[in-house]
Amino acid sequence: MVGIVIVSHSEKLAEGVVDVTKIMADGCPIAAAGGMEDGSFGTSYEKIMMAIESVHGPEGVLVLMDMGSAVMTTEMVLEDLGYDDVFMVDCPIAEGAIAATLASCAGADLAGVKQEALSSKTADKL
Repeated sequence: MVGIVIVSHSEKLAEGVVDVTKIMADGCPIAAAGGMEDGSFGTSYEKIMMAIESVHGPEGVLVLMDMGSAVMTTEMVLEDLGYDDVFMVDCPIAEGAIAATLASCAGADLAGVKQEALSSKTADKL
């Protein structure tokens, strides 16, 4: 399965997104990388790196970020790790994570899981 990482400035937000996805797609490799090591708000290079490593497997990894420094810090981590099968996805983290984990559990490949996450950008809620 494709691994998913949720990067947020908030530890609670990242962990909450992971918790919600497990309701519908339990068993999908997903990890939260939210906040700083001391629990404060921010983005941690180490947390992001460890989260990617924890879900990285032969199918690859998609990383969903909330905004700003979460994107910049993730870019630095990806550059340093040098994996050719780990990609950032520009989509809403809650809706995108649910779409991505469901696709991953259903057996979609990296491109298919990425497409499902991207489709959440235009999904109607009403």
